[in-house]
Amino acid sequence: MRFEQGFQGRVAVVTGGGTGMGRELVRQLAADGCDVATCDVIDDNLAETRALCSDLPGAVFTWIADVSDESQVLAFRDAVADWRPNVHLLFNNAGIGGGGSVVDIDRQEWEKTFAVCWYGVYYNTLAFLPLLVKSDVGHVINTSSVNGFWATLGPGVPHTAYSAAKFAVKGFTEALITDFRINAPHLRASVVMPGHIGTSIAINSRKLLGQDPKEMTSDQVQKVRERLARTGLDLSGASDEDIRVGIQAQGEAFRDQAPMSAEVAAGIILDAVRSETWRVLVGDDAILLDQMVRAEPTEAYELDFLARLHAKGAMTLTERE
Repeated sequence: MRFEQGFQGRVAVVTGGGTGMGRELVRQLAADGCDVATCDVIDDNLAETRALCSDLPGAVFTWIADVSDESQVLAFRDAVADWRPNVHLLFNNAGIGGGGSVVDIDRQEWEKTFAVCWYGVYYNTLAFLPLLVKSDVGHVINTSSVNGFWATLGPGVPHTAYSAAKFAVKGFTEALITDFRINAPHLRASVVMPGHIGTSIAINSRKLLGQDPKEMTSDQVQKVRERLARTGLDLSGASDEDIRVGIQAQGEAFRDQAPMSAEVAAGIILDAVRSETWRVLVGDDAILLDQMVRAEPTEAYELDFLARLHAKGAMTLTERE
């Protein structure tokens, strides 16, 4: 028996469980009687997740870990192994945004974004694989993105670090299907490609990259002005404080005005695990974008492609900075 009847009595690991889809995966798994270990880099967020799950049948174990640091991932793995001897489910969910351009580059931001979004998946898969292999059944669920098959946010917004990482996650997960079939046939792998989901990724990413709008320096604000000016926006009449407020409002709108909530998205992901679906598009916008990119791959980066998406009601609110 795999997971067709649910997750009661199983053990799951969820990275990035402090907010968003990660928190909802933890909550819904624990509600189903699954014991869940989760990590995040922001302790206050983990505390909120613990509180939300305090009365649920599944136990929840939390740990502070930066998934881009292999030593911290291994410490998390060791703590989980002391807590529960086996792991049945690994949700590599943690991610941040940033590192848009490789021409106008901030290498520290670029490499941090890539490391969290790609090496976080790689390090945790390697770390927890022995605990998965010795279990009777196991499933690795890696969160990529629509940016794992469409490497942009639109014609005026470079998106190189995040997209490169999410393409890597998609390819790695698809390769695991054959790898597991040959070397660990009781394991499965799924790649999750969400569209616009209502999470705090924009807000949290800025905090982790030292770009919290409330604390941005004048130099950081100036860089935002320059980047947005290249997209055609005239901010000459806006004060630095106006820009700080606008960036914060944009992150909140991305979270609060999304076409799909994190709760619904997590439910779709768990349903896919139950049915052993390996390719998981989350959201009508993800489904539409996938169809359009497959139908016209050479047109996907032309100037009118995003306008055609908008005309179909998809990707109307994207994170631009």
